[in-house]
Amino acid sequence: MQIPTWDKRIFDLELASSSRAYCDDVLGICDAAGVAITELSTHLQGQLVAAHPAYGDMLDIFAPEPLRGDQRARSEWARDQLLKAARASANLKLKSHATFSGALLWHTFYPWPQRPAMLVEDGFRELASLWLPILDAFDGAGVDLCYELHPGEDLHDGLTFERFLDAVGDHPRANILYDPSHFLLQQLDYLQFIDIYHERIRAFHVKDAEFRPSGRAGVYGGYAPWIERPGRFRSLGDGQVDFRAIFSKLTQYGFDGWAVLEWECCIKDQQQGAREGSSLSMTT
Repeated sequence: MQIPTWDKRIFDLELASSSRAYCDDVLGICDAAGVAITELSTHLQGQLVAAHPAYGDMLDIFAPEPLRGDQRARSEWARDQLLKAARASANLKLKSHATFSGALLWHTFYPWPQRPAMLVEDGFRELASLWLPILDAFDGAGVDLCYELHPGEDLHDGLTFERFLDAVGDHPRANILYDPSHFLLQQLDYLQFIDIYHERIRAFHVKDAEFRPSGRAGVYGGYAPWIERPGRFRSLGDGQVDFRAIFSKLTQYGFDGWAVLEWECCIKDQQQGAREGSSLSMTT
């Protein structure tokens, strides 16, 4: 189970970062239930580490209420959350951690209007300056920081990850959470991606999706709700992702991490998706 860290009712990140006794208690509860922790997740906090002001209102809900409306305070809180996550991961004896990169440049992803010269290079330098102290903290904790490459983030495909890796000097803890659903929706070859980047893949989401182009909308979706978009997430087994080929590729390259089922579907409910997805995962 990948544990979210932004809700103390589930997991107290601050306490876990300073108390091995608390972490031992959490591990004991999980062990008694027959559950293993795969990674901790700071997806919401990671989103706030680097955020263009255009997203202020949309991202405020991810921050504690007293910090909403104050982008600088929100970002400082998010960075501190990542530092705590590094220590908590070490206390739980975890190998990897899951997060998002945030977005300074996403609103410029399509090259119109034309981008000013060096805007992308400057943006990735700034992104690297925000993340390097966090990467160093994870290195000190002996934990890989795995960015889920996801639309809406500056790191959303192979090329953007390469730009970031170059900006952080090939940092050994800058790694990838591989989720093929986001690649299928971008029409990226998710199998060849493994061939190219397998050395940096240290976490894995099993999440399905489908893309059925129409005469009315394409990859960008026309602002349609999920159920009407050509590309949409589906319950595991109902989409187009070839997970047998993915498991073969990952095995070929010696991936020894967890396969974490992530469910999202605009048609089925989560109970049905969990039941069918877990059964399919075992057969795969």
